[in-house]
Amino acid sequence: MVSDNILLQNMMFYGYHGVYEYEREQGQRFYVDVELSLNFGKAVTSDDLEDTLDYVSVYQQVKSIMETRRFKLLEALAENIAQTLLSGNVVQVTVRVRKPAVPLPGQLDFIQIEVTRSKK
Repeated sequence: MVSDNILLQNMMFYGYHGVYEYEREQGQRFYVDVELSLNFGKAVTSDDLEDTLDYVSVYQQVKSIMETRRFKLLEALAENIAQTLLSGNVVQVTVRVRKPAVPLPGQLDFIQIEVTRSKK
């Protein structure tokens, strides 16, 4: 069981995701958290970036998906991010996507989708 994690929390991106066409045309801010589980064993003794996960690269991968792709469902968006990040020495990833402007008849802070995926 891996208990070592890297968390990138509350990353903000401007994206064009939503069921309605106007959401995919006008866009809005989205907030993303990713929690990546891996084994820090080698990195804690080597103190070398090559032995862990470069979170700058993680940020760039999430940014690319959020800002260049368009999804109708947040579920599909979160799954795409999770599958992209579940590579290398990452054994499990949790992705949370928050959408603050939701077209529904009431007030709320945001809607959040969370997916957790593991290597088989």
